Amino acid sequence: MTQNPGAHGRRTAAVVTLALALTATLHPPAGAEPQTLPEVRAELDRLYHRAEVATEKYNALDGRITRQGKRLGTLRAQVVAAERKLSRLTALAGSAARSQYRGGGVPAEVQFALARDPERALDNASRARQAQLATRRTVGSLTTAQEELRSRSAAAGEELRRLRRNRGSLGSHRRTILSRIDEARKVESRLESRQRRELAALERRTADEAQADWVRRGVLDDAGTEGGTAGREAVAFARRELGKPYVWGAEGPGSYDCSGLTSQAWLKAGVPIPRTSQEQWRRLPRVPVTRMRPGDLIIYNADASHVSLYIGGGRMIHAPRPGRHVTVAPAGSMEILGVVRPDA
Repeated sequence: MTQNPGAHGRRTAAVVTLALALTATLHPPAGAEPQTLPEVRAELDRLYHRAEVATEKYNALDGRITRQGKRLGTLRAQVVAAERKLSRLTALAGSAARSQYRGGGVPAEVQFALARDPERALDNASRARQAQLATRRTVGSLTTAQEELRSRSAAAGEELRRLRRNRGSLGSHRRTILSRIDEARKVESRLESRQRRELAALERRTADEAQADWVRRGVLDDAGTEGGTAGREAVAFARRELGKPYVWGAEGPGSYDCSGLTSQAWLKAGVPIPRTSQEQWRRLPRVPVTRMRPGDLIIYNADASHVSLYIGGGRMIHAPRPGRHVTVAPAGSMEILGVVRPDA
């Protein structure tokens, strides 16, 4: 079978054109430029990874802002409650002082000397004095507590403002990356249909090779085939979401990003878990990869930037990246960092 030199030349030129366009669009012209379809695919994957990291950081910060806002609201409510209580006690103390003044302000010693029942007068005077002292102590304690609450409220407000400033910075960084990815996808869309098929085939082949190598190492020999009750419910939910599009920062019901899908799956199973893949890795109980079972979360990449839901048989459900949909894929097709079990 002979090859058409002209067609081959056009194909090579198209790849080089795409590579140069990607280089200009995605990063400064430093280092080697991508020259082949595998290199172009790697460059796109690198950008999608950067965007996923930025998005997960943004989502994590957004969660912290929400929690900080609630904390600030609670502190401010406590300040108001303390002020009301302090106002009532101050009024009571003033009323007691005015009552004593209207009674002539007779010292306890004189009341004792003039009373028909000195023992009872002494007892009443002692109780009145103790009540006054107790009220003063309470007012003093409340004043101190109120000042502390105001200080904590001010600090919480400043922390919330700092987090919002950081979110603005992260949001700007994220928008920059997303704009670059948008340009990259536009360039990718201008490939000839044969080249797009080749890119898709290359991606599948790479994933299959990684999965085969993973299975050959015996990872699945002792893996569980049945999950817990909540794990089965999480898997059932994820299966119902198959085919829905990937959208940055989305957590349903119409679209998802990777951790939006896993967090919602476990929430529907009755187990709230952290929103982002990094927090899921950091805070959830870890299990050996060789002991994973359906419902467990597989965390990918050294920076824990991607997550999927293991469904058994060496397969997982995940929301891959922009332009893709929630899908079933080989669990070992990406670099696995570890496995966590929300219902451990």
